[in-house]
Amino acid sequence: MATAPITTADIEFFNANGWLLTRPFTREQTAQIVKWVSEVQGWKEDSSNTTWLQHYELTDDGPKICRSENFVPYHAELRELLTASSLTAIADLLLGEPCVLYKEKINYKLPGGAGYSPHQDAPAYPFVDKHISCMIAVDDSLLDNGCLEVVSARHQELLPMDERGCIRAEVVETFDWQPVEVRAGEVLWFHSLAPHRSGANNSPNPRRAIYPTYNSRSQGDLRDAYYAEKLRLFQESTHSGDRARVSLIGDFEGRPV
Repeated sequence: MATAPITTADIEFFNANGWLLTRPFTREQTAQIVKWVSEVQGWKEDSSNTTWLQHYELTDDGPKICRSENFVPYHAELRELLTASSLTAIADLLLGEPCVLYKEKINYKLPGGAGYSPHQDAPAYPFVDKHISCMIAVDDSLLDNGCLEVVSARHQELLPMDERGCIRAEVVETFDWQPVEVRAGEVLWFHSLAPHRSGANNSPNPRRAIYPTYNSRSQGDLRDAYYAEKLRLFQESTHSGDRARVSLIGDFEGRPV
């Protein structure tokens, strides 16, 4: 009999707290993931926005890539990793039913890269109401390079939001924020209503991570619909704010190029 990817105690911890740290990959598998992410990081921007998406931010050292999206159709190894590996088995158990990939991104957070304001993911995810994400650490995600901070046991409802779609400041101040350092190859799972944030990368080391999001298969395979809707909304609105636009909410704190 195959060993379950996580235990009953892990599932109970996730259900109670809204997040869970797992270690599904070997050192050799982690090295492969680093190689694959570096390949996507080097892809040229598609100005037509018909294939993968590359996003950039302005740092004190000039423009730097901050995010890649929609790369699964164009990278076979990452497609298998995110759709046919231990990750989907874990997502099935945490969702309580079979899952499908809803969306995927790589956040690079290179040296000097910006952080993310306190938020919940659910407002940025149209079409579905049951979903779960994880952070696959490509590099060590530590305090000095902007690791994730989470709030335990506050994933039951949508919290009051500001004009950016982030958690209102007066609510943020009442929470106990817990930094979660994640070593390369470890995976941090979090509920789409779990409050989280991350700081800027003030170190000389990158903090790259893959973030797949999964929804319940019973709600449909909506990945293509998500990217079509995101592109439509980006094309229909004129962005002239003080933050680079990478999401359907304004949680990213990076400056536009």
